[in-house]
Amino acid sequence: MNIDFTFTESHTSSADVAILCVYANNRLSTSAERLDKETNGVISDILARQKKFTGKAGQILSLNAPKDSAYGHFILVGFGDADKLTALCYETAGGSVFPTLKSLSAEKAVLFIDDEATREKVTSGLATAHMVTGIALRSYNFSKYKQQNKDDEECSSNNLSEVIAVTSAKDAVKAAESAFVNLKASAEGTFLARDLMNEPPNFLYPESFAQRIKDEMKPLGVKVEVIDHKKMEKLGMGAALAVGKGSERPPCMVVMHWDGAGKKSENAPLAFVGKGVTFDTGGISIKPAGGMDEMKMDMGGAAAVCGLMKTLASRKAKVNVVAIVGLAENMPSHNAYRPGDVVTSMSGKTIEVLNTDAEGRLVLADALTYIQNTYNPELVIDLATLTGAILVALGMEYSGAFINDNEMWANLEDASKNTGEKLWRMPLDEAYRKQMDGNIADLNNLGNEGRFGGACTAAGFLECFIDKDRKWAHLDIAGTMAWKKDKPTVPKGPVGFGVRVLNKFIADHYEQK
Repeated sequence: MNIDFTFTESHTSSADVAILCVYANNRLSTSAERLDKETNGVISDILARQKKFTGKAGQILSLNAPKDSAYGHFILVGFGDADKLTALCYETAGGSVFPTLKSLSAEKAVLFIDDEATREKVTSGLATAHMVTGIALRSYNFSKYKQQNKDDEECSSNNLSEVIAVTSAKDAVKAAESAFVNLKASAEGTFLARDLMNEPPNFLYPESFAQRIKDEMKPLGVKVEVIDHKKMEKLGMGAALAVGKGSERPPCMVVMHWDGAGKKSENAPLAFVGKGVTFDTGGISIKPAGGMDEMKMDMGGAAAVCGLMKTLASRKAKVNVVAIVGLAENMPSHNAYRPGDVVTSMSGKTIEVLNTDAEGRLVLADALTYIQNTYNPELVIDLATLTGAILVALGMEYSGAFINDNEMWANLEDASKNTGEKLWRMPLDEAYRKQMDGNIADLNNLGNEGRFGGACTAAGFLECFIDKDRKWAHLDIAGTMAWKKDKPTVPKGPVGFGVRVLNKFIADHYEQK
C-alpha cells in the first residue's frame, strides 16, 4: 500500500484536493459549509447553477477551488440520505472518489468526515476508517511487468501519496485509527490475493507459488510446510497427483499455520482450503481457446486463502488457523490423466474420471482429507473457482455458498453484508451427491446428469470428503474472482474475493477478545 493515511482532528495546511461530503438535495456537510463560506459561496453557487449533481449516493463532482484557497480542487461526494448510511456506504464512496483523485494527479488529499456521520449504525470514526479503506482498495494497480512508458497514467499506479482524514473529535480519531488497523490488514491481504492472480502462469506455477508463500508468510510469523509430490505419493494423494501429471512442473500442497490464540488454546483450529490450479487448460478435455488466458486465475481460491492468512498475521488475530492450498498445473501431454481413468484419493475412495476439466474437485478432495485427518479442525471452509455453472446461476455478483450448518451460514451471511463480498446460499442435497456415484468406481468427477446443476453436483462431490458432523462450507467463487470492468473498490481484473468476508467472519465470531 503506497498511500500514507493519517487521522487528525483538524487540518490547516494546503493540499491538492479537499474531499467533502454532500447529502441528499445538496445538503452540505459542516466542513463543506465552512469551506463554502471561506470561498464566498463558490460551492453553493456552482451547485445552484447545475442540475445533474444532487447529493445522491454515488455521485461525484469535481470543482476548481479559488486561487486563494488552501486547496486546488474540491471533490464533492454524494451520500444520499444520511440516516441510511452504513460503514459499507463510506467504503464504496471512498472507492468511487479515487478515479477522480487520479485524474487530477493529486498527491495530497484531505478528507473531511463530520458529525453527520455519527449514527447508531456507523460512528464518524468508523465512517472515516471505511472511507479511506475504499480509497486504498481502489488504488490497487499491477504494473510489475510493464517496462515501456512507465510514466504514462495507465502504466503507473497513481500520484496520490498522502490522505489526511479529518474527523470531528479526538475520540473519533482514536476510533478511526483503531478500526483502520484491521481494515488496512484486510486490504493488504486482498492485494496479495490480487497480485497472485495477476501473475502470469510462466512465473507462477506450483513450485514458485510455494516459494512465494514462504516469502510472504514467514516474516509475519506464519509457519509454512510444503508437501512436495514425493510426499504426496507417500500420503496417497492420488486424486491431486493425477491433475498435475500432464505438466513438467510437479504439483505440491502448502500448509500454513497461524497460532494467534497460542498453542495451549483448548479450541480446535479453524481450517481453510484453497484450490490452486495455476493454469487450467482443461487437460485432455481441453478448453476452447477463447479466454483461456484467464485460466491463470484458476488458483483464485488459493490466492484468497493466502490473502486471508496474511491478513490474520498482519493484525495479530487472536485465533488459531490452519490452511492448505493444493497447487497443480492441468496440462495435456503424453503423461496426462485421461477421461476413463480411475484414481484413488487419499481418503481411499476411488474416482472415475469422466472429464479432466473437472479437476479442481480432485485437488480439493485430497486437501480436505489431509487437513481434517491431521488437525481435526472446528470447521472447514474451502474456496475454489470450481464451476462455470455457478456463473449461470448467480452471474458475477454473488459467490455460491454450500453450507451444512445453519449457524455457520448466518455468521457468513452477516460478514457478507458488512463487507460487500456477496454470498448466496445454495442447496446441499443428497440427490446431488448421489449423482456423483461412479459406474466402475466409488465416485465420478462429473455427475450422471452432465452439466445440469453443475455447481450443486460439484459441491455434492466435495461433501463425500467431509467427515460426519464436521461444520463445512464450500464457496464457489468462479463468478466473483475477477471483474470485466471497474467496480467502486475494485479496478478491472482480479478481485481477491474471500479475504475480507472471511476475515470479518473470524473477527466477529471466533477470535478471542
